[in-house]
Amino acid sequence: MRNLLCRKFALSKQGADDLIKGTAFSALADLSLMLPVFMIVLLLKEYILPFLLGEERENHLISFLLLGVFLLAVICFFQWKQYTAVFLSTYSESAVRRTALAEKLRKLPLSFFGKRNLSDLTNTVMGDCANLEHAFSHAIPQFFGAVISTIITVLGMMALNWKLGIALFWVLPVAFFIVAASKRWQDFAGLKHISAMRDSADSIQECLELAQDIKICNQEEAYFGRLESRLDAAEKAHIKSELVTGSTVSFSQMFLKLGFATVIYAGTIMLLKGSADLFAYLVFLIAASRVYDPLAGSLSNLAEIFHVRLQIRRMQEIESQPVQNGSMEFTPSNYDIEFKNVSFQYQNDQTVLRNVSFTARQGEITALVGPSGGGKSTTARLAARLWDASGGEITLGGTDISAVDTEVLLQNYVVVFQDVVLFNDTIMENIRLGKKDAGDEEVMQAARAAMCEDFIQKLPKGYQTMIGENGASLSGGEKQRLSIARALLKNAPIVILDEATASLDPENESLIQQAISRLTVHKTVIMIAHRLRTVVNADKIVVIENGEVREEGNHEALIKLGGVYSKLYHLQNGGRSFSEKMNKIHA
Repeated sequence: MRNLLCRKFALSKQGADDLIKGTAFSALADLSLMLPVFMIVLLLKEYILPFLLGEERENHLISFLLLGVFLLAVICFFQWKQYTAVFLSTYSESAVRRTALAEKLRKLPLSFFGKRNLSDLTNTVMGDCANLEHAFSHAIPQFFGAVISTIITVLGMMALNWKLGIALFWVLPVAFFIVAASKRWQDFAGLKHISAMRDSADSIQECLELAQDIKICNQEEAYFGRLESRLDAAEKAHIKSELVTGSTVSFSQMFLKLGFATVIYAGTIMLLKGSADLFAYLVFLIAASRVYDPLAGSLSNLAEIFHVRLQIRRMQEIESQPVQNGSMEFTPSNYDIEFKNVSFQYQNDQTVLRNVSFTARQGEITALVGPSGGGKSTTARLAARLWDASGGEITLGGTDISAVDTEVLLQNYVVVFQDVVLFNDTIMENIRLGKKDAGDEEVMQAARAAMCEDFIQKLPKGYQTMIGENGASLSGGEKQRLSIARALLKNAPIVILDEATASLDPENESLIQQAISRLTVHKTVIMIAHRLRTVVNADKIVVIENGEVREEGNHEALIKLGGVYSKLYHLQNGGRSFSEKMNKIHA
């Protein structure tokens, strides 16, 4: 049972146990609500019927009063146990679910994120989990509890009079069938709603990220027109989804009420024929006034379970993704990185790299150059196992990196990207990310080595200055230098530089080049560059074009070869000479 619940509802083992416990107490809570019916039946039997028949009975009102207080206490007890068993465990399981999803996402290769919409993933972790909180606290245990309590009630009533029992309960399977039969419509409307909500979330996120570009291009009216249409579509999809579910559930709940009418009709006929006594008839009438209430709620709960299954599938899709596992023990003999006939595909029909082979040796700078879109950044990411190769082998010190756990492997790497990611925290903590146990003086030494000291001293609180979301209060060059300071602090034996100076002005580029020269001493360095003048002193240059290695050698050898590298180098130098001439003319 536990494993079945884990599979169906994406629960942990503790969550499945808590669901079983919550269901049991929900059933007991529903059954306890039938206790007033029992008391009324007892009162009917002991007082009302004898009075109607002219029989005398002893006065037991005090006993009935005490019984009523006891039954009320029982009801309160089971309601309280249901609340603690359902609600508290649900919030605990929700925390476990979010943590498990985050842990799963942490172990997935970056190629997964390249194929998925990030706002959709965010909505899965936050929005879908919030919806599951409501379902597991208000719907799922209550539904199963209502079903169990109803079955027990049906058996008891059938034992009293099976004919009246059929008249009372024949509506149950029909009402549940109505809701179950509409599942396909509900799923279709629910998927349309989820898709529309994702589109509107994408548009809102786009608006926040590109507000400056939208304003500069004077596209506010056109953009917000598209945003409004998507929000309208999301609203309409939501209304349609609620309409399908609401109309189905409302109709099935109305249908339940027919059971009360059939009890009156069948009971009256049976009384006239003498096949039922007045006491049984009155008992069924009293039961009919109460027994449908939990069932009406369970129909709504069933519809919510159908809807939440769509969100559970989205979580299970993430959980089913293959993770990057490997050995937790890794002690390479050296830090040479070797590519052996490596291929990579984002998707089955989109090949990015084909049979790439080269070696980046320890103590040398290996530059990856070539036309845009050729596969340079992909190669660098594969070298650090940020993605996994589709074919071939990548080794570090002779060990296949696909056999090493990514967290263990990345202890040997620092990566400096062109697009720096900083956190809304202090300068000190943003640098300390490279080495969490580093002292303040160690952080400041790394900052000085990365040429950060000059601009940090000008900030209001120095190293304790909050820099805003993604370093919003800093310039591009300042953010890049902080990124290099973080890398210097980590001091790993392998350095990957992905266009670290591509978009900087000459002054910042010069400062960052000095910082990089300190970062790369005696290490294995893989450098990606579009500006070929920055790699002329590299020990090895690997030219990658259309996903294949076209040429390999140092600057002088590749210039003499007269191939792709020579053509790109002369094109860039020709362009630079033209720019210098134009500057002289304007001067």
